[in-house]
Amino acid sequence: MNKAKIYDFLRDLTANNSKEWMHEHKKEYLAAKDIWLDEIALILKRLSKYKPTFEQLEPKKTIMRINTNRRFHPNKPIYKDNFAFSPENDMLVPSFYIHISPSESFLGGGLHKPSNDILKKIRSAIDYDGKRFKAIINEKKFQDFYGGLSDDPDKLKTSPRGYTEEHEHIDLLRRKNFTALKRFTQKEFISDNFVDIVEEAYKIIQPMNEYLEQAVSFDGND
Repeated sequence: MNKAKIYDFLRDLTANNSKEWMHEHKKEYLAAKDIWLDEIALILKRLSKYKPTFEQLEPKKTIMRINTNRRFHPNKPIYKDNFAFSPENDMLVPSFYIHISPSESFLGGGLHKPSNDILKKIRSAIDYDGKRFKAIINEKKFQDFYGGLSDDPDKLKTSPRGYTEEHEHIDLLRRKNFTALKRFTQKEFISDNFVDIVEEAYKIIQPMNEYLEQAVSFDGND
């Protein structure tokens, strides 16, 4: 399996982002996509050790569409410059994610730009038990692998409504994104041990995702 073909195709697509080019190179696109799906099948099988339902997932149902949704972003290119994977395939829940692109490849997880309702639930969880969340993200393996939480460009400059500047977890309460990412190179991706890297990334991110999942699923009326 020549995984380098994925990067080759994505580079060509980036340089020739049009319907006409894609139509003429559909064969190359499908070949690259098949290689990606084969790699995902290996990943799902490995991760099923931690979540058995992953082995029953169809790889094609865990990938993102190559077409850009231009309904709200009409000026964006027609096609994305990346292949992406998430077993949850739902950006509304804490998830694990792999992003393959010539410009930037990374893997990790968490919640990116959650809705206001979900963000309120996460802040409530941090207000109630922020020490446990900090223990998770400050754990040595987490810090060594991910370097902590990713920078949050949407972070509030002041305290969110209902919380004071003196709150012991104000640094977390100001956040609007709760993600951790690790970049990787094309060389790492095409190596035989990429699945090992993915497994390590998944194991290390899971405590954070489980904390966020518990926060998101909490119903104060229960």
